[in-house]
Amino acid sequence: MSFSSRITRTPTPFDPVLGADGARPFGDFESNVRELVAGVAGCSPYLGSLLLRDGNWLREILDTPEAALEVELLDIAQLSLPNLAVGLRQSKRRVALLTGLADLGGVWSLEQITRALARLADAAVDVVLKRLVGAEIARGKVPGQVEDDAETAAGMVSIAMGKGGAYELNYSSDIDLICLFDETRFDPNDFYDARSAFVRVTRKMAALLSDLTGDGYVFRTDLRLRPDPSVTPVCLSMEAAERYYESVGRTWERAAYIKARASAGDIAAGEAFLKTIKPFVWRKHLDFVAIQDAHDMRLRIREHKGLGGKITLHGHNMKLGRGGIREIEFFTQTRQLIAGGRDPSLRCRGTLDGLAALAKADWVPVADALVLTDHYRKHREVEHRLQMIRDAQTHDLPNTDKGFARLAAFIGVEDAALRSDLYERLEEVHNLTEGFFAPAVTAPVSGFGKSITARWLTYPALRSDRAVAIFERVKPRLLAALQDAAKPDEALLAFDGFLGGLPAGVQVFALFDANPQLTQLMVDIASTAPVLAQYLGRNAAVFDAVIDGDFFSDWPGQDGLRTALDSILCQALDYEMRLDAARRWQKEWHFRIGVHHLRGLVDVDVAGKQYAELAQAVLEAIFPVVVDHFEIKHGSSPGRGAVVVAMGSLGAGRLHAASDLDLIVIYDGQDVEVSNGKRPLATRTFYARLTQAMVTAITAPMAEGRLYEVDMRLRPSGRQGPVATAFSGFEAYQMEQAWTWEHLALTRARAVAGNAALAGDFEAVRSRVLAAKADGSEVVANVGYMRRRISDIKVADGEWDAKIGVGRLQDIELVGQMLALQAGQIMRETDQQVAAGGLDAADSAALLDAAGLCWAVQSAVQLVVGGGLDKDKLGEGGLRFILRETGADNLAALSKQMADVSARASVVIDQLVGDEHGKG
Repeated sequence: MSFSSRITRTPTPFDPVLGADGARPFGDFESNVRELVAGVAGCSPYLGSLLLRDGNWLREILDTPEAALEVELLDIAQLSLPNLAVGLRQSKRRVALLTGLADLGGVWSLEQITRALARLADAAVDVVLKRLVGAEIARGKVPGQVEDDAETAAGMVSIAMGKGGAYELNYSSDIDLICLFDETRFDPNDFYDARSAFVRVTRKMAALLSDLTGDGYVFRTDLRLRPDPSVTPVCLSMEAAERYYESVGRTWERAAYIKARASAGDIAAGEAFLKTIKPFVWRKHLDFVAIQDAHDMRLRIREHKGLGGKITLHGHNMKLGRGGIREIEFFTQTRQLIAGGRDPSLRCRGTLDGLAALAKADWVPVADALVLTDHYRKHREVEHRLQMIRDAQTHDLPNTDKGFARLAAFIGVEDAALRSDLYERLEEVHNLTEGFFAPAVTAPVSGFGKSITARWLTYPALRSDRAVAIFERVKPRLLAALQDAAKPDEALLAFDGFLGGLPAGVQVFALFDANPQLTQLMVDIASTAPVLAQYLGRNAAVFDAVIDGDFFSDWPGQDGLRTALDSILCQALDYEMRLDAARRWQKEWHFRIGVHHLRGLVDVDVAGKQYAELAQAVLEAIFPVVVDHFEIKHGSSPGRGAVVVAMGSLGAGRLHAASDLDLIVIYDGQDVEVSNGKRPLATRTFYARLTQAMVTAITAPMAEGRLYEVDMRLRPSGRQGPVATAFSGFEAYQMEQAWTWEHLALTRARAVAGNAALAGDFEAVRSRVLAAKADGSEVVANVGYMRRRISDIKVADGEWDAKIGVGRLQDIELVGQMLALQAGQIMRETDQQVAAGGLDAADSAALLDAAGLCWAVQSAVQLVVGGGLDKDKLGEGGLRFILRETGADNLAALSKQMADVSARASVVIDQLVGDEHGKG
């Protein structure tokens, strides 16, 4: 049957062109094209433009729309990577034109139209995924995969959610996707490389589909339905997604997965994943809690979008407004969630299929299902016409009478009839659905935290009425989450510390209100790391980083950090703004490392390295800013300039959450006596003041706080020496005057900022000094003396002090530096220094086992409580974190383990330098 002879809809102003009732068949395209364009364009400029652009293609498919769709989908599958952008946009235009005319002429049903658009989306995403993954494989970026694996996207799959998953796409729909990959296809050691490749593919895919070019766009792509979208990478492993849904998945996510469908890439892997999470979506018992959750969500959407109140047709939102499409979808999905766990026949993706199944199973009266089905179809038709007009992602009815008249003509009815019909349908949908949902009443937890919550209104964050109003919306969810913590009272106290430290609350509470996952993250932090909660109270702006979709992306490395910070500093207008910008940036990344560590995404060693790389990036970026600002007043730096040298833990490339920075500054004036600025300074004075300016830039408490504490006591001659050291005398000093402790410190020294040539020369001097002092006869005796002095001056803070004490971290690091010095080696990390000492395997293991455990304890404790381990302050969440990091079963076992490894390490150290009492 021909395309034109199947047109069955109500006459419209351009039906003589469309060929209603077969009167004027489409087949006479050449003679009708101008009239066709004019008629369609009168109501839909968008379809008119498509007719002008793709008219020749239209002529070829008029009598076979179904076949034309199939041919177009096959053509998409054959597109090469270079042709994707243009080819997909051409296909989008053609299918949009085909479905638009099939819809206007009544040739296709609603289901046929939405399915055609969804299949176009599937085909587009599938070809893009496979081509982009193929390109990554060709570059060697997908470990263990070969060219043929591109046909299954190397285990990557796109899960179509929402209307796309249910084959219900409209003309201007976004496509909601969750991108996952099958981690079982990769060696565990290759996991992060594989994930990085798939993250790149996902980002490129979204850009390729969404970007608006001269050829249009393909589909706006939304990736925010994935687990914790503000804090997870855009492509997750299936195992990570499974763990999320099993542990913290919410009712709205269960509802979203009713429509979920493996749509592109490795379909088999995607289907297996969906099968795995069926218990999360479909509960075995009748789940009436879903009713309240869904109703609360409806109210929140109305409030957030400003869509509450009585129905007013002008500007009414046909999707989210009262009596709209979303009401029917929520009504259907909620009933499916209630009973679908026990009745598999209710597990339908499509809204109309779901209504039919619910009616058949007596969960919805048949009459109600039929009414809602009819209204859903009519609502979707109106939605389509609204979007067809200008290919706009809109669901709002016109705001003007002229607009309504145009819409009525486009639909083929009289203006007044359209208004009356719409109003009656919207009201009937609202009445049918509203009666099902209970009022949104949040039952407070009886007596929970009343003594604490009663004082919240006195806090600075809740001074304004607006802050109080937003917080009252957040508070029930927050208290419920706090009560679900392992130790609710401990979590509440920690949250109280956070809230009390907030200088203002509107923005933070609004973030919590708009991003429920942040509330859960806040509770997780409060129940595990009270010191981090307090940090958030002082630095609430770091939540912006959590909202950023890159919060859980791969670590960018030293160069990536420096590039990012440089870019931010370049945008700041003056010196203080740059320093504040650096503080904001540093806090976001510092917080990120802590959260990753708490959630087990990185271990203690990786976190230590990341903290050090962050500090180095800050120094690399800030030091030139300080120099430039200082030179404005005092002229160019004399000679070659200066370098900032990291000592101690930063020099060794490992910090914890509360580390300060041990620094020295070395300059090379190259015999220049004075600077050349408006206020010239003698070279020595110039660099001394420059050093003080740098320390101030890092440590000063500004509007955004401070960056780090700085300790410069490891400079030559310690506190007695100048704050900046001249390079010209540095080598001679080290060779002839320096004490053994200074040589020990030099084993970990590393230039981290400043003049690159001078940094290279410093490293050469360091190597020569360490080689020259390798056979020092007094090294062992001096180290033994230092050990005794430390024992006399620094008293361990109880059994849990991982740093101070015999066989603890400082003791082991001291002997590691001694071993490196004796060997004349330049390695900086403790394990490498111990390895250089020529010890037997047992002695090396004794030292490194103790160092590893002590470092794990120190790092974990500093993150969660910010000081020594106090069992009374630790809390259940913090305890679990420390035990996880150390592998101990309980605190008693950990205490014994620390005592045992420290004792073994102390025996080795005693043999090397004598015990803390001077006995060898």
